[in-house]
Amino acid sequence: MPNRKLKASPRYLAVEILTRVFKQGSYSNLALNQTITKYQLDKRDAHLLTTLVYGVIQRQLTLRYWLKPFIKKPAKLEAWVEVLFLVAIYQLEYLDKIPKRAVFNESIEIAKVRGHEGVRRFVTGVLHEIERQGLRSTALIADETERLSVEASCPLWLVEKLIGEVGLVKARSILASINQAPEQTVRVNTKLVSPTQAREKLQAEGFEVTTSPVTPLALRVSGGFVPASHTFKAGEVIVQDESAMLAVESMAIAGPEQVLDACAAPGGKTTQIAMGLTTGTVVALDIHKHKVKLIAENAKRAQVSNLVTPQQLDARMVATEFKAGQFDKVLVDAPCSGLGLLRRKPEIKYSKSEEDSQNLSKIQLAILDAVAASVKEGGYLTYSTCTILSQENQRVVTAFLAKHPEFEQVKTKTAYNLKADRQELGLTIYPDDYLSDGFFIANLQKKKLGDD
Repeated sequence: MPNRKLKASPRYLAVEILTRVFKQGSYSNLALNQTITKYQLDKRDAHLLTTLVYGVIQRQLTLRYWLKPFIKKPAKLEAWVEVLFLVAIYQLEYLDKIPKRAVFNESIEIAKVRGHEGVRRFVTGVLHEIERQGLRSTALIADETERLSVEASCPLWLVEKLIGEVGLVKARSILASINQAPEQTVRVNTKLVSPTQAREKLQAEGFEVTTSPVTPLALRVSGGFVPASHTFKAGEVIVQDESAMLAVESMAIAGPEQVLDACAAPGGKTTQIAMGLTTGTVVALDIHKHKVKLIAENAKRAQVSNLVTPQQLDARMVATEFKAGQFDKVLVDAPCSGLGLLRRKPEIKYSKSEEDSQNLSKIQLAILDAVAASVKEGGYLTYSTCTILSQENQRVVTAFLAKHPEFEQVKTKTAYNLKADRQELGLTIYPDDYLSDGFFIANLQKKKLGDD
């Protein structure tokens, strides 16, 4: 294979991208988009490249477990050579339509082009050894929790945390689900079209569309890239995960209300709030100027700019900018560890620690403290995160209520009455429940004067 053609091949490009992701902390989605554009990859090659990059990131602990016995001096192994092996093993184990010969031949060619003759011989030898010996079973790992960590390719601390919170059976189910491909979902902009109309328009553009078990506002879409569709560009659908739609759905936004979206960027929930308003307004805050601009752009595309007031402000400064009791409803979609998004953003599980989660819980509580006074008597404060750890979810709510007896937690309700038989007041959606993102929602009502 000529060098020029090889260097534009999905396997070669996957090694380049993954080396940057693992060693330099590059964002996989940005690196992928830039690479696909730069090399003008066709649909087939772009799909394979995307599969290799996300697949290796998702499965890296498992892949490294399999590779380890074949590398005698790991400290001397160049980063890109290790990545080359991980990409090869991933194809052998998870992509059954790719012949072993093709995987071996191109991996050896990449080693030859990127390295020297000694590297090529080393890579050839290791690959042949893997073929002869096969990959070791995870059954060799005696400790059950450690074995689950390797099998699910999830850090041990997070596996232990999940088992402690939801039990081994549920933890296994969650961890099995996060390595599945995420659904592509959209929220229908009911200001412009009905769910039926949106479905018909997307189908007319060649998409396969099914309804969602999570919310009546969502559609699951496959067979193409939604942001390239006319329906998306017209603002009739917004790309958003189903679970993320539930926070605003639980707020029951109606007509003339004054609403604060305290952590609003990029504006998905802001535009959803605006869908329920008539003469009301949603003030949408973000600490960063460029993100405030993004909120405005998304409001314009959704054709709800007249209902949205974007503003640059740290949510922890709300009390200095807004009057007490100014808002009927306040949403705090708080900054969080994002551990409910592991199916969609697999690198999160390797970059976050338990300490990160603990530190975030302090910020989350500070934001709730800051917005509390701006909620009117009888109004509602809704708290949500896209994580599944209780220390960022119900524990934060419980700590807030201990400091603010003027609020009480009420049961979170959704249009489809999800988990209606649960004992908890808050609603936790785990990634395995509906194959949507993990999410938490709590609804708090501010008591009226004279209420107990």
